Amino acid sequence: MALGDNWYTEIYPQDGAAFSLKLTDKIHEEQTPFQTIAIFETEGFGTLMTIDGLVMLTDRDNFIYHEMMAHTGLFTHANPQDVVIIGGGDCGTLREVLKHASVRHACQVDIDERVTRLAEQYFPELCDSNDDKRATLMFDDGIRYMADAKPGSVDIVIVDSTDPVGPAEGLFTEKFYRNCHRALRDGGIIVQQSESPLFHLKLIRAMRDAMQAAGFVDLATVNFPQCSYPSGWWSATMAGKNIKLNNFRNDAARKRPFATRYYSDGVHGAALNLPPFMITALG
Repeated sequence: MALGDNWYTEIYPQDGAAFSLKLTDKIHEEQTPFQTIAIFETEGFGTLMTIDGLVMLTDRDNFIYHEMMAHTGLFTHANPQDVVIIGGGDCGTLREVLKHASVRHACQVDIDERVTRLAEQYFPELCDSNDDKRATLMFDDGIRYMADAKPGSVDIVIVDSTDPVGPAEGLFTEKFYRNCHRALRDGGIIVQQSESPLFHLKLIRAMRDAMQAAGFVDLATVNFPQCSYPSGWWSATMAGKNIKLNNFRNDAARKRPFATRYYSDGVHGAALNLPPFMITALG
């Protein structure tokens, strides 16, 4: 990250690229036991949260990410009732998950409580469902949580993590996926953010290989725009336990009884159709 002349710039040196936002104010910064969190006001993207100098979310475009992380999996599962979110401390994905009436319990496990408390202060609209009686907020190690999870106790695991460095690195391993596979019921799904198809294709392939090695047979990577993340193009990868992921509940998605700003049945279907270079690279 670079700060100069009232601009926040996130530099991607390995790709010779950068992304900048014009700042109007820096309103908070703190070092937690896990990471550095900063909050800015920007000229065009509203409030910005960064962690360790990297964009986590902005007011302007976070809805795309949160809707795609939640609804692609929940509308693919036949009847999602018990959901675990690993990471997701800003609570935006939790809010989207709890829009589904079938969900009876959603447990969010984030290692750093300060992310959630700052989201409640600076992104309150993302935390509307924090007091929902179906929600549990845990501040603990998500890797350990899945290792200890009861076999066949979860319908969907959503891994809403930071990049695979530091505390999040262990969320991209075969061992972690094996624990998720064990915890999922038949028909269960893991959904994990999988970085940029343009910048991180090798990582997506490595994730998919590790998921298959852990026992998941059917995989699907969905892609969507995300302006404030590296390259402006992002993805999530799903792995299913005895479920085909290229089919989803189109009619239920089309008739969803709640509002979305990006997700729709048409968007879901389109997101599953990968461009040829991705199909070739991912096999």
